[in-house]
Amino acid sequence: MTSNHRRGYVDWARGIAVLLMIEAHTADAWTRLSPAVRRTVPFRDATVLGGFAAPLFLWLAGLAVVLAATRSAERTGSRRAAAEMICRRGLEIFLLGFLFRLQGFIITPGSHPVTLFRVDILNIMGPAIAVAGVVWGLAGTAVGRVGWYAAIATAIAMATPLVRIAPAVDALPLWLQWYARPAGEFTIFTLFPWTGFVFAGGAVGALIAAAREEAAERRLHLTLGVLGAALVAVGVYTAGRPSIYTSSSFWTSSPTWFAIRVGILMIALTLIYGCEQLLERVRVSAAASIAGGPAPVARRGGDPLAKLGRSSLFIYWIHVELVYGYASWMWRHRLPLWGTAIACTLFCILMYRAIGWRDLLVERWRHRSHGAPRTAHAATA
Repeated sequence: MTSNHRRGYVDWARGIAVLLMIEAHTADAWTRLSPAVRRTVPFRDATVLGGFAAPLFLWLAGLAVVLAATRSAERTGSRRAAAEMICRRGLEIFLLGFLFRLQGFIITPGSHPVTLFRVDILNIMGPAIAVAGVVWGLAGTAVGRVGWYAAIATAIAMATPLVRIAPAVDALPLWLQWYARPAGEFTIFTLFPWTGFVFAGGAVGALIAAAREEAAERRLHLTLGVLGAALVAVGVYTAGRPSIYTSSSFWTSSPTWFAIRVGILMIALTLIYGCEQLLERVRVSAAASIAGGPAPVARRGGDPLAKLGRSSLFIYWIHVELVYGYASWMWRHRLPLWGTAIACTLFCILMYRAIGWRDLLVERWRHRSHGAPRTAHAATA
């Protein structure tokens, strides 16, 4: 196996992030506002679980751009071109964040125009990816990239409580303050600490890109699982100690919670990798027993989780308006928690079907666009 091999388990992880994202948004938008529902342990647990969607997306974005840059550099022989490709991708995502807000402003009228500049996950992910591309290009070795990405992620996490109370932030233009620290409804995400997940993912991506053989990748994931467990343990231990900051909140700005989440993501990726490898072996064994010997089998590309993962931006783009917009106003904040669970399941199925409908429309459009030239070519032949 080379670094050009597509890691199916990364698509699986992104697919899980999609499911967590839908769970988080439907629980928030559709569950009753009654304290009898929202102060229960099940709702709390659902909220914590859904809260891993954003860190997982950002972490996987950093991991994926490093893998993509490595593949591009090996294919083209140009490290600079690969870094520029990643930087352009970051800029595209940043601009898509504003386009997404414009779409919501048009489809769901009634909001103030200032909401067009609200800081959401794409506004944070884009700049982080661009900087990650620059770092990837400047660091010429895997060891250097791991070191730089890990150092940047750590610095961002450690600086978050300081940025939240820094007087210098008050001197920034208002729209820049929204990127630095929370400002009510105008900042769903901030640069600190959320961009740290992108760089933490980049460090793991650099390690995976350097694993050239399957055996090396298996050993790497075992190591990642152990390191992840160590991060969780350190985070839990330090969370119980007196804080070194004058102001810090465990659930929002604390470096300890950042470390715990990164550790959990590392453990989760190891488990997903193990599940994917086990399922692939089962498929190969089943195909061999049916055919009487080794035979090609359907690859993981057709897996529902992988399909969701490869279409994560598309799902994000369409589902937010459906969950929070007029399409679901009849049951907005009206469902019991069990009702939200059922509705969430049905909505996940709908989103999966939407991918198929999108692909069908794209294929028909391509057929209409290129059908005439193909027909003419066939007649000439």
